[in-house]
Amino acid sequence: MPPADTELAMLRDLGRRNRVRLKTQILLRWIAVAGQTAAALVAATVYGLVFPSGLVAITIGAAVLANLLAAFLLPATRRLSEGEAAAMLVFDVAQLSVLLWLTGGLDNPFALLMLAPVTISATMLRLPGVLLVSGLALVSVTVLWLWSRPVLSPQMVALSLPELLRFGFWLALAIGILFIALYVRRVTLEMQAMGDALAATQLALAREQKLTDLGGVVAAAAHELGTPLATITLTASELVDDLADRPDAAEDAALIRAQAIRCRDILRSMGRAGKEDTHLRQAPLEAVVREAAEPHLARGRDVVFAVGAEPGSGAEAELQPLIHRRPEIVHGLRNLIQNAVDFARGRVEIDLSWTPEAVMVTIEDDGPGFPPGLIGRIGDPFMRSRRRPGYEGMGLGLFIAKTLLERSGARLSFANGGDRLRASGDAAGGAIVMIAWPREIIEATDAGTAPNPHFLP
Repeated sequence: MPPADTELAMLRDLGRRNRVRLKTQILLRWIAVAGQTAAALVAATVYGLVFPSGLVAITIGAAVLANLLAAFLLPATRRLSEGEAAAMLVFDVAQLSVLLWLTGGLDNPFALLMLAPVTISATMLRLPGVLLVSGLALVSVTVLWLWSRPVLSPQMVALSLPELLRFGFWLALAIGILFIALYVRRVTLEMQAMGDALAATQLALAREQKLTDLGGVVAAAAHELGTPLATITLTASELVDDLADRPDAAEDAALIRAQAIRCRDILRSMGRAGKEDTHLRQAPLEAVVREAAEPHLARGRDVVFAVGAEPGSGAEAELQPLIHRRPEIVHGLRNLIQNAVDFARGRVEIDLSWTPEAVMVTIEDDGPGFPPGLIGRIGDPFMRSRRRPGYEGMGLGLFIAKTLLERSGARLSFANGGDRLRASGDAAGGAIVMIAWPREIIEATDAGTAPNPHFLP
C-alpha cells in the first residue's frame, strides 16, 4: 500500500537533504581564492603580463572577506537554506565575472571556471535558483565576450584571440552553461527520487516486519500469562465452593473465575495468531497470496483466485509449493493487488501456477490498463506527470512492490490484456502484472526455513 499523505510529505521533505554545509562552501571558496591568487601571481611575476593588479587584488579580497564573515558569523556545521546557497553562488558568479573582466574577458582561458557555480547550483538548488545562477552566468559570459579590459604582454601588446575564436569560446560556454544546468539537474532529481523511493521501500518493509514481530510478542505474552491465569481460575473455583454459604462473596468469586477464563481464551487465540504470523515462516503459495490480498477483498470488486500447476508439469508438480513467508513478498504482492483493485471496473483475477522450475503469480484487472507509452517505465519512482489517470499514488507504490519482490528473487513484467481472453473466457483489457520466482529461491525445503541467500537486505 502506498504511504499515507503524511509519509509522502515526509519523503518529499527528504529532498532537502541535498543542502550542503556552510563549511563545504567556505572550503570551496578558499580553494577558488587560492587558485585565483596563484594565477594572478604567476601571470604577473613569471610571464610579466600587465593588468590592473590592484583591482584584481581587491576583487580577490572581496571573496576572502565574504568567507571570513561567513565563518565568524555562522556555525560551520550550518546547512545552507535555499536562499543562502543561491546568494553565495550569485556572489561567486559576480566575483568571477569581475575578475575575468579585469583580466581579458573571454581571452582569459580561466573563463571556463564559470561552469563551476552553475554545476553546483544544479545539484543544490530548486529550479528558480538554478535559473537565476545560470542566467547570471550566461549574461556574464556574454558581457565578457563583448566588453572587457585586455591583458597586455611585457611589450605592452594586447593579448587577444581572433574574433572567430572569441565567438566560438562564447558559444561553447553558453551551450555548456545551458547543458550542464539541464543535465546535472535532471540527474540530481533522478537520484533524489530514487533515494526517496528506496527510503519509502525500507519504511514499508520495516512496517511489515514490525507487524510480523508483533505476533511473536503476543505469542510470548500469551504463553507467559497462561500459568498465572490458570492459577487464578483454580483459586476462584475453590473460593466459589468454600463460599457457598455467602452468596454475595460466592458471586464475586464466580465472576473472577469467568473473567479469568475469558482472558485465557483471548490470550490463547492471540497466541495462536502470533504463532501463525511469526513462528510459521513458510506457508502454501495460496495462503501467502490470500494473506496479501485480504485487506482488499471487501472493496466492491470481485477478486477471483485460480490455483493449479501449469499443464504438462508432471504428476510430481501437482502438489502446491510451500514457500517462504517473508514480509517483502507479502507487502509487494499487497501493493500490486491494491493497484489492480483501484483500477478494476468490477473484477480482479489472481492466477497462481507453478512448474518444476518456477512459481508464478499473475494479477490482472478489467480496468483501462497501463498507458502504452509507459509500460517500459513502470516501476520508476514518482512518475507524477505520467501516471495512470485518476490515481495520485501511481509510481511510488509500484516501485516499492517491484523493489521488494525483486529483492526476494522475483522477476516482474507488466503488460495490457488487449484482445486476449482470460482463463474465465472473458475478454481481458486491463493491466496484467506477472511475477515469477525460481523454485529453488522461494520454495521452503525440509532443510528448514533459513533466510534466502538471494535476498538482498
